[in-house]
Amino acid sequence: MKQITTTLLDELTARAQQAPRLRAHHNMHPELSDPTQRLAVAMEPGTYVRAHRHPHTFEMLHSLRGRFVVLHFNQAGEVIDRVVLGDEVKMVETPAGVWHAVLSLEEGAVIFEVKDGVYTPIPEEDYMPWTVAEGEQGMEAIIAWYAVAQIGDRFPG
Repeated sequence: MKQITTTLLDELTARAQQAPRLRAHHNMHPELSDPTQRLAVAMEPGTYVRAHRHPHTFEMLHSLRGRFVVLHFNQAGEVIDRVVLGDEVKMVETPAGVWHAVLSLEEGAVIFEVKDGVYTPIPEEDYMPWTVAEGEQGMEAIIAWYAVAQIGDRFPG
């Protein structure tokens, strides 16, 4: 029986706090070629999830601990949906092809993610054009904007 325990959440959080990307994950699927990706991801504030899409699969997110901003964008980069996951909303599903980003709002926050398909890195064309790669100049401004972005807003950069 596979389980996610409080101890596991604490261990993931400790690993994320020490990681350069401020993230750590625990795969529930046995290998990256599994047809369904299922994983817990500890995300500390300041980690960067570049706005992206998955053309061929939905993405389901559930807060195991803490709060997260989840943003959906239209093709022009305008926010079309915004939710704080972990408050009133416990789970959100992003349809295939929808641009989205996630921001951790609290230390010790852990999210559970489910996607169809084997693991493949996101190709450049599936990142929003106004975003920068992780570690590049401007990343911090995008992270700060995620926290305050509202429906109808576009990144000012």
